[in-house]
Amino acid sequence: MIHLFGDLLEGGFRAWSILRLLDYLSVRAIGAAMTAFILTVVIMPRFIWYLHRRGLVDQTRNTGVSSAFDKAGTPVMGGAVMVGCVLAACLLWCDPTSRYVWAVLAGMVWFALIGLMDDLAKWRARSGNRGMSEPRKLALQGACAALFVAWLASPWTPFPAREAATFYVPFVKHALFSSPFGYLPIVLLFVMLVGNAVNITDGLDGLAIVPSALAVSVLGVFAYIMGNAIWSHYFFLPLLPGVGELIVFCAAFAGAGIGFLWFNAYPAQIFMGDAGSLAIGGCLAILSVLVKQEVLFLLLGGLFIAEAVTSQVQDKIGIKWLGRRLFYRAPLHHQMQHTGLAETKVVIRLWIVSLILALASIATIKLR
Repeated sequence: MIHLFGDLLEGGFRAWSILRLLDYLSVRAIGAAMTAFILTVVIMPRFIWYLHRRGLVDQTRNTGVSSAFDKAGTPVMGGAVMVGCVLAACLLWCDPTSRYVWAVLAGMVWFALIGLMDDLAKWRARSGNRGMSEPRKLALQGACAALFVAWLASPWTPFPAREAATFYVPFVKHALFSSPFGYLPIVLLFVMLVGNAVNITDGLDGLAIVPSALAVSVLGVFAYIMGNAIWSHYFFLPLLPGVGELIVFCAAFAGAGIGFLWFNAYPAQIFMGDAGSLAIGGCLAILSVLVKQEVLFLLLGGLFIAEAVTSQVQDKIGIKWLGRRLFYRAPLHHQMQHTGLAETKVVIRLWIVSLILALASIATIKLR
């Protein structure tokens, strides 16, 4: 909105020519990050007070780790504030005509609403294990993924015709294949799987938000390069006109994430809840598709993949099929706690792992 307002004033008044700075993505990205951070830091204390007053606190699950019970009574649904602040910052600083930005905002809000319904269901049942049923949750996520795929295949897709159904892999200069019948089912499955990965990772104070902010930031770097004709040509990446606008969204997300970490760092004053973790998963999935880095997410989101795989292997294969545990605890962070590591050490070590994965993902830009 500020972008269009600046263009209007600059065109009518010579004295307002300084507003041409708002045409620069870097300026608007910084503004979005600062706006999202300030809004989060200002709003969150009041939201924490409101949740305490209404009794909207965490419903403890028995994970096999004794420290989980020490967190009983901590307010949940902090992710709703983070999502709201990202949305506000984007509406203020992004180009409102960008279909790329509207796509990722719509996905983030859709998944956030699913998570919010799940959080409220757990609160009403007074149990961390009795939220929204898994089939219903998957159906709602599948509906979002299906609408996203239909939009990509429609005449309103933001992709150039030559790139609409292309599938890229890291380290390779050219597309692996280009076929809507092969590409769109991959996107559908990808959005549903990645959308749940962050939810599984969100189990310790501050654990999920830092890797998420790093992953979104790296995808923002890809968006900036692929939206620039010179840089995309130099790095042998596809040119996607207008996709660079996503860096403003990524900056807003990083700013809100840092603001949330201010309250979520150990010992947490508030948890993000499913409203936040599902929203993050949804926007990570859609961002990856919009910058054509679905395969790269296996590296960039390696921590989320490991958390999801250990959880599903333990639950679906170990307990349900074989009738026994394959790990002492699952997902990965609880397995690390089981070995005797303190919660803060587990979190910081996994932050380091996510940082290494983020740097390795950036290196793939040149190694192709």
